Amino acid sequence: MNCTLCHAPATFFCEDKKRPYFRCTECDLVFAAPNSYLSDNDEKAIYDFHENDPNDDRYRQFLNQLATPLLGKLSAGMEGLDFGCGPGPVLNLMMEEHGMSMSVYDIYYVPDKNKVARQYDFVTSTEVVEHFYKPSEAWPQLVDLVKRGGWLGIMTSMFTRELPQLFKQWQYKNDPTHVSFYSPKTMHWIAKQFELEIEIVSNRIILFQRR
Repeated sequence: MNCTLCHAPATFFCEDKKRPYFRCTECDLVFAAPNSYLSDNDEKAIYDFHENDPNDDRYRQFLNQLATPLLGKLSAGMEGLDFGCGPGPVLNLMMEEHGMSMSVYDIYYVPDKNKVARQYDFVTSTEVVEHFYKPSEAWPQLVDLVKRGGWLGIMTSMFTRELPQLFKQWQYKNDPTHVSFYSPKTMHWIAKQFELEIEIVSNRIILFQRR
């Protein structure tokens, strides 16, 4: 089995009741067995249940984990893209409230290819990269959306423990649409691979700056 991110050899890591997982020997990505991935229709059916309300203070607080540190790097009037905005975009509205100009893109809900045919001062991607079936293709696309000197803000829960039994107890991996799991080591591999500066804000928030 080869890694879905860097194509280096990956070894069996553990298995739960639904699927086996593998861990890369090079970039440290943990990924679900590709033959367990959902079809596009089944995946979208799960996303359709997401109800993101821009008036929900708790959801805004959740997104502020990314918005607050990222806004500290930006200036009013900058142009951004929320990549993988889902069926109810909210982060773009929050960024606009702070003077940013925002576009949104999602493969299912806002599949406007023009939005991913240009570059931006900053790109946000909240709870998206864990859904990448082909991270070796998706990450280059994501990075290329950012102008030189621009920022890429990522939100995803990182796996920070080594033991397979702890991974099996991790609730985050139970969502069947979550297939790619990153550690801090994986994020540093991504930074090196794509010539990015990296700031790990927390176990959930990672900021990259394109050199």
